[in-house]
Amino acid sequence: MSKNKLWLLSMLLSVAVLPKAFSQVEKPTVNPANPDTTIVETLRENQQDNIPVISLDESDGQDGSAQNISSQLSAGRDPFLNAATFKFGAVRFRIRGYDADQFNTFINGAPMENLDNGFTPYGQWGGLNDVLRNRETTSGLKSTTFGYGDLAGLTNFDTRASHQRKQTSFNYAISNRNYNNRIMLTHSTGLNMKGWAFTFSGSRRWADEGFTDGTYYDGWSFFTGVDKRFNDRHLLSFVAFGTPTENGRQGASVTEMVNLAGDNFYNPYWGYQNGKKRNSSVAKTFQPVAIITHDWKVSDKTSLVTAISATYGNRSTTGLDWYNAADPRPDYYRYLPSYQFDSSLAAQIATELRNDINKRQINWDKLYQTNYASYDVVHNANGIAGNDYAGKRSHYILEERVVNTTKYNFNTVLNTSVSENVIFTAGATYQAQTNHYYKKVNDLLGGDFYVDINQFGERDFPTNSDAGQNDVNNPNRILGVGDKFGYNYDINIKKGSVWMQGVFKFRKIDIFAATEHSYTSFFRYGNVKTGLFQGNSYGKSSTYNFYNSGIKAGLTYKIDGRNYVYANGSYGSRRHF
Repeated sequence: MSKNKLWLLSMLLSVAVLPKAFSQVEKPTVNPANPDTTIVETLRENQQDNIPVISLDESDGQDGSAQNISSQLSAGRDPFLNAATFKFGAVRFRIRGYDADQFNTFINGAPMENLDNGFTPYGQWGGLNDVLRNRETTSGLKSTTFGYGDLAGLTNFDTRASHQRKQTSFNYAISNRNYNNRIMLTHSTGLNMKGWAFTFSGSRRWADEGFTDGTYYDGWSFFTGVDKRFNDRHLLSFVAFGTPTENGRQGASVTEMVNLAGDNFYNPYWGYQNGKKRNSSVAKTFQPVAIITHDWKVSDKTSLVTAISATYGNRSTTGLDWYNAADPRPDYYRYLPSYQFDSSLAAQIATELRNDINKRQINWDKLYQTNYASYDVVHNANGIAGNDYAGKRSHYILEERVVNTTKYNFNTVLNTSVSENVIFTAGATYQAQTNHYYKKVNDLLGGDFYVDINQFGERDFPTNSDAGQNDVNNPNRILGVGDKFGYNYDINIKKGSVWMQGVFKFRKIDIFAATEHSYTSFFRYGNVKTGLFQGNSYGKSSTYNFYNSGIKAGLTYKIDGRNYVYANGSYGSRRHF
């Protein structure tokens, strides 16, 4: 059967949901043994001038008694949004063409998007489906009760323990996506007579190899929620969750190589090592989150929800780095038939790539052999005059690009019914985030050491001895496994915002208007002085400040209980770093 369908089958302890199962995946049987040197290897050995390339990485329902047509337009989940975010996710479908930074996400009233790029880190709560079923979603520029919102809309997940269904649930799923198996166990006590509620959930998702060759998945998830209701007016909630995950990634490639491989899911990131598939691009993430939420029912018509959250942890991706050596990527353009002027040579290369899977993947054994045979002496090592360091200098290594994030959020929202037809909402948010960006040596691939050299600077400015140094304060720095190298800096961001909204509901027409004002401040702190930018790479940079504001408004005409016509509009600024 053809390898062209993705499917998921999920089974609950008490309920079975059985979507149509698609075709099974058949993997080709290949010989992992290293072939003799051919024209493809010869081409790769002759490419010594290459530089590594880094692939970066609803309304609250308070309708007046005189109103006979409901204003609650988002009572159910939108079927199009469900399809777009789940079924079309594999092809990176974008609703209305909006980027991910134009969606806002909250959990228990705390904003979740990152300040550095505006994206929502959904991976931080992956595998916790059971506790994320309660949600309030607003698409587009409609009015909301928990945030100002963005162009594409916003979602608030309610994971508070007292709002979870009382249950003990065991779930098993089998699929042929990124993972093959998933188990999930959830227990919720509900709110007891003493005002306590507890929820615990955990899951594991794994695959020795996913749908795409060379990929794998190993993800764990945990969730703990505790609620205490003191009286009818005060509820205090605490949740903590995390998802330590590791997975071998799939990489994009050029059409020519995809056609030669005969596989639309061709993955250039892996190769055979000692007869086993090894992926060069492995992503790891563990950024646990803790949220404290206080619900205060000020009166029968007014409520105040305040949330404080904290996040800390790393996300990283490995990749090949090399120095004074041939490009190790199997789909590098100079290795492809289209680069050759000799048609007979191009035909020979095409035949080799089409018929031998080892030629289309990373040659790990070749990388190790190159490092084994590379004896070198580094003079004035670690910036010490006369200090010579000798050994097997790695020409190829596996680097790990790390982002360490520390993030704090404070958010409070007031909702009040001013009258039978008027609802007023206001909120204030403060967010602070620090990202530490750096690279470190993950694997020397058989060598004894690596040197912290900037190949770009060394190549482009041969007469400048400092241009090739990533750290001028420690030139010719000798690196071992775990040592930081290359770039190493922090980004510090702070943002404060306030917003307010008025909703006016009448029998046939609803009107709303809202405004938001925000202030963002950020600066960079360099931990190393680079040779190319010695004047401004080390230490604290200037502080940059941005003020943004926006207004939005909308009108809904209710033809009857099932048909509505609405128009929404927004005007605002979007200045950011």
